[in-house]
Amino acid sequence: MSKQLDVTEHSRDSAGLRYVYPVVSRRAGGVSIGINLNPNNACNWRCIYCQVPNLKRGAAPAIDLALLDSELRGFTGVLLHGDFMRRHVAEDMRRIVDIAFSGNGEPTSADAFPEAIEIAGRVRRESRLDGEAALRLITNGSLVGRGRVQEGLRLLGHLGGETWFKVDAGTEEGLRRINGADVSPAAVARNLRRCTELCPTWVQTCLFALDGEGPKERDVSAYLDVLGMAGLENLAGVHLYGLARPSMQPEKDRLTRLPEEKLEEIARHLRARGLTVRVSP
Repeated sequence: MSKQLDVTEHSRDSAGLRYVYPVVSRRAGGVSIGINLNPNNACNWRCIYCQVPNLKRGAAPAIDLALLDSELRGFTGVLLHGDFMRRHVAEDMRRIVDIAFSGNGEPTSADAFPEAIEIAGRVRRESRLDGEAALRLITNGSLVGRGRVQEGLRLLGHLGGETWFKVDAGTEEGLRRINGADVSPAAVARNLRRCTELCPTWVQTCLFALDGEGPKERDVSAYLDVLGMAGLENLAGVHLYGLARPSMQPEKDRLTRLPEEKLEEIARHLRARGLTVRVSP
């Protein structure tokens, strides 16, 4: 890798590793050490704004935990003690802000999800990043009902980590259109509530225009209903974010960014309900 990273570059193979990759995160404000448990580009959802090329339906493959440990330990050392930051990251972003499970599919679909969380926590501690880098899971939340996923979430909470739980719509039609998911709003709310009981949880929501039309008032109302069913008081807050990089899905030409004023307008509705809201247009 020779080019400088910026907020539009989220390539999962930019470090030449199977599971670990660097991201300059505009929402986190620095370098995120990404962990990709889905190198097979498989996910149980298909969000129309997803930037993963050749996305397919499925689950994560078997994880080589020894390799994950080695890659995470080695790359963290490179960031802390090598010249990677100087060569590839703008000066004002040269700090490790988190170790984040995200990648090319739903990370909680990995059978070894709890063990991967344990490895990340151990490497963070041994690298003395506990007080500096957060431990995060970015998830669609659809598998929270599974015992192994709950085990991983419970461990993540014990380690002081947090979950960013995707909620992009509040109706069955919206969830099907945006996320390619055949799931009810009640099921989303139920999984969200369960997640908040196991680990501090932020809702993350991608906002955009589809065929030139952004979310309408009824869409925002239905979305708030889902958060309300989960319990607004249980949420750490909401991240609203716009499109930062191009979709790799068939709908890509139908998507456009919303103006910042529109995101702030929706944020005001949420704040009026007592929610903490962060906006990344």
